[in-house]
Amino acid sequence: MNQSNSTEGAAPNNPSSEIIGKAHSRLDGHAKVTGKVRYSGDHLIEGVTFGYLILSTIAKGQIRSMDVSAAERSPGVLAVFSPFKSFKLYSPLRSDDSVTGEFVIPLQEPDVRYYGQIIGFVVAKTFEQARDAARLVKVRYHTETPTLTWEAGMSLAYFPGILGRKPNVWSRLANGVPSIEAALDRGAIKSEGVYTTPFEHHNPMEPHTAIAVWEGDRLTLYDSTQWVGGHQTNIAAMLGIPTHRVQVICPFVGGAFGSKAYLWTYSPVIAGAARELNRPIKAVLTREQMFTLVGHRPRIVSNVALSANSDGTLVAIRHDSMSTSSLASEYSEAASFATSRLLYRSPNIQVSHQILPLDIPSAATMRAPDEAPGTFALESAMDELALKLAIDPVQLRLLNYADVSWNNLPWSSKNLRECYRIGAERFGWSNRSAGPGKTREGDWWIGSGMATALNEATRPESSARIRFQVDGTVAVSVATHELGTGMYTILAMIAAERLGWPVEKIRPELGDSALPAAPGAFAAQSTGSVGPAVVSAADAAIERLIQFAITEPQSPFAGLKPEEVTYSAGFVRSKGAERVFGSLLEETGRFSVEASATAGPGDESAKYAFHSFGATFCEVRVNQLTAETRVSRINSVMDIGKVINPKTAKSQIIGALIMGIGMALLEETHLDEKIGRFTNANMADYHMVTHADTPHIAVEFIDKPDLTFNPLGARGAGEIGNTGVAAAIANAVYNATGKRIRNLPITPDKLLS
Repeated sequence: MNQSNSTEGAAPNNPSSEIIGKAHSRLDGHAKVTGKVRYSGDHLIEGVTFGYLILSTIAKGQIRSMDVSAAERSPGVLAVFSPFKSFKLYSPLRSDDSVTGEFVIPLQEPDVRYYGQIIGFVVAKTFEQARDAARLVKVRYHTETPTLTWEAGMSLAYFPGILGRKPNVWSRLANGVPSIEAALDRGAIKSEGVYTTPFEHHNPMEPHTAIAVWEGDRLTLYDSTQWVGGHQTNIAAMLGIPTHRVQVICPFVGGAFGSKAYLWTYSPVIAGAARELNRPIKAVLTREQMFTLVGHRPRIVSNVALSANSDGTLVAIRHDSMSTSSLASEYSEAASFATSRLLYRSPNIQVSHQILPLDIPSAATMRAPDEAPGTFALESAMDELALKLAIDPVQLRLLNYADVSWNNLPWSSKNLRECYRIGAERFGWSNRSAGPGKTREGDWWIGSGMATALNEATRPESSARIRFQVDGTVAVSVATHELGTGMYTILAMIAAERLGWPVEKIRPELGDSALPAAPGAFAAQSTGSVGPAVVSAADAAIERLIQFAITEPQSPFAGLKPEEVTYSAGFVRSKGAERVFGSLLEETGRFSVEASATAGPGDESAKYAFHSFGATFCEVRVNQLTAETRVSRINSVMDIGKVINPKTAKSQIIGALIMGIGMALLEETHLDEKIGRFTNANMADYHMVTHADTPHIAVEFIDKPDLTFNPLGARGAGEIGNTGVAAAIANAVYNATGKRIRNLPITPDKLLS
């Protein structure tokens, strides 16, 4: 196999991009709508048994005893595991090679750290038998007083160490300015507010599921994950076996939004029990179990203060944020991160972030972590400042437009001004009433609002493999994922463009840790990372195909020099011969020719700042009698670099905008602060957006390649659509009603109070 390494890649063969940039339907679409796709829980394994998790019913303390005798006698039960009778598991890794959601090792000790922690596992011949037996287990606890309220947690709050590039306390003051407070006092107009976002849960359509199958000392794990590579590394560490003895398979993910980025404790429990019993085990988490075992967006409080001159020029910005975390792990969601990246220009900026630990389940990334709650606070504050200044909100943003990032590096590409201009024109922003409560239609107040969207662009190293096959198809292989984002189609399009071969003849292979390594399918990094690797692998495969053609004795090109043979649009050519690659392989008795390559960033990150930007405009209607709020239309314009597939990219943005509506108006997980239980841990009481809540949505792209970021010029589209939406809606609600809601979600009781 020819191995090629590249940090840059090259521009596509055809700069006009006959494939890239054109709308293509999903290659996997038909299989999905006809039910042929197999998600993690759909694999048919001979002799599979079923597991059911037992969870704690206290928030803090120790398990004194577990009476499992009745459960063990229950029909079909094969084993009942507990902290008093379990298999050995080891500590999870804390490294960049994997992402761990919780650092408590399950079933190894009797300590309880949160309500809903795994304390037992029943294995039986059927799911129903395992579930019913689990209900027979009797647990006796020693209960301690948990820390569950914000007020109690304040005494434990701390500044975390610098996590990546997230801020602890970051400050930049003009010469002669002693403090950020002094800077704020220098402005003619000051606006300050406290903005909160509640606990939220991901609730993907596909529940978290795993099937563990051992063959000797080798494990095959079918698990719902966003990163088969990281999952493989960490599950091996927790089982105490070499990484190469674990294979993680997950070609399709039925929604995740960050919840499946992590190795959660249910996976090593299922794998450990399967090894102990020497039988394959399948377990599917219930909806209620998913509320405690697979993460949530933490509750976040932001204090934002803005100060400006009378002409609207920002003098100072302060953004202090605090987020809840678990005493079972540390997760920091720095809402002030969005502000520290310098979305708006100001000579004085200070941001800070603290963690407030509670005896609750582990928090985790949820679509657009940091930026989603951060832009709600910052963009709401900007709207409030615009009102005090009597300046149009769009004009205020343009007036303070930042041409460089927080570290004074220029943006690799930034077309936010165009996003504002196009978005305002399409929406009809000039028709908006500047004052609140001036537009009414029957019983409905009508208001308009807008906000800026942004998301950091990252590009980790990725590998890929291209294989020319005798049947005339090309396999493109990489250990990335299909989360519903269209990755199968993206891979095929990039390979087809580079090879000059039809999209329908490209066969993507993904979702398997045995394939060439790729970063996790989160942080909007997949296309920007995997795409250049596919380009490099295609070049390496062409080189390998030509080398094969001139060295294979039975080839019509045998004995020629490399420069005498060319490849173009699937054909190998010389002056005396021409063969399509499938025919060449058939003539020579070869099934395939393949090559792999690795592509990653160079030193450009030291020279430029990488972000995607956008602007979202929305109209809301608020009923004056019931305070019911409806979003009636949204116009969003996004600058995400080159758009590989406009059809699936638009779908991603629409989905994220809809999720933003849920964040603004509906989603909130309620914590019982006496016992530590999430009280609406089900699909009936946790409210999410349905079709009836979805308005007309228009999405446009600037579609200018960011060739400094990568050779394809493409950045991610998965998360940016969820940023700024909540603020745009809150701003529109104020424009409709004159009531400023700073605590999400915006529910009728808050508008009526």
